[in-house]
Amino acid sequence: MSVINIQVPENCQRLDVYLSQELSDLSRSRIQQLIEQGHVQVNDTVCKSKKIHLKSGDRITLEIPAIQPLELVAADIPLDILYEDEEIIILNKPAGLVVHPAPGHPDGTLVNAILAHCPNLPGIGGVQRPGIVHRLDKDTTGAIAIAKTDLAYQHLQAQLQAKTARREYLGLVYGVPKTSTGSIDLPIGRNPQDRKKMAIVSVEDGGRNAITHWQVQERFGNYTLIHFQLETGRTHQIRVHSSKIGHPIVGDPIYSSGHSIGVNLPGQALHAWKLQLQHPVSGNLVAVTAPPPRSFTTLLEVLRRRSGVS
Repeated sequence: MSVINIQVPENCQRLDVYLSQELSDLSRSRIQQLIEQGHVQVNDTVCKSKKIHLKSGDRITLEIPAIQPLELVAADIPLDILYEDEEIIILNKPAGLVVHPAPGHPDGTLVNAILAHCPNLPGIGGVQRPGIVHRLDKDTTGAIAIAKTDLAYQHLQAQLQAKTARREYLGLVYGVPKTSTGSIDLPIGRNPQDRKKMAIVSVEDGGRNAITHWQVQERFGNYTLIHFQLETGRTHQIRVHSSKIGHPIVGDPIYSSGHSIGVNLPGQALHAWKLQLQHPVSGNLVAVTAPPPRSFTTLLEVLRRRSGVS
């Protein structure tokens, strides 16, 4: 366990916001978790509220428990490689594949598959999620970048934080939006009633700013194919935002309950279509397009026939 001591120089914002700014290597959600678990003291008193506002001279003690590393074992799982060199690898992830080991998914993940392909990956960006700079949900398909060196990891992380990496998705939604383009600017955080879900949560209550831009690609009856572009990358961002505006992603088991399309899908109809980033060494632009899975294209063909769209 490591201990961090901080003295607040002046009156400032609430506890979790201040700590996330002071400790850039810890995510705000991780800091909030440490607060909830009683690992943060303010003026020698355990504080379990992330909302308290700090005053000049306050003393903060933060205990960070040691994380028990999971046993990472290489697994011979086929990889659909879109781009690879000595620094990075970009893959087309299938539905049903979890990105990294976690409780409930100790093995058989994308990380286990990459370890078989890149034996030197352990230690790049941390023992729990080696090489992982961003993630895709288990049942979301498409392009995902993996760092093969520390330099690449830091560079790609910086691009994501600076919003210079471009991530574009294709998603099939229920209903027909009234306009052909739009943007959704609503903060996202853990659902207070169900911690396994995300929800629209105000920044004051712990949500993080989230911006999604969208454009209609094709309409078929009561369904619409939409091109999404992420400005931020929050957990379940597109799924939560789409559901909030009344057009949830088809096949989403969490945010589109009560809807049915009558076609079997291996996951929600959401695909990370294009990924564009700056190469960490050469500085050149790396742009890849991930072909949608057959289940996705078949679904579109079925809808075109149903709606009479040629």
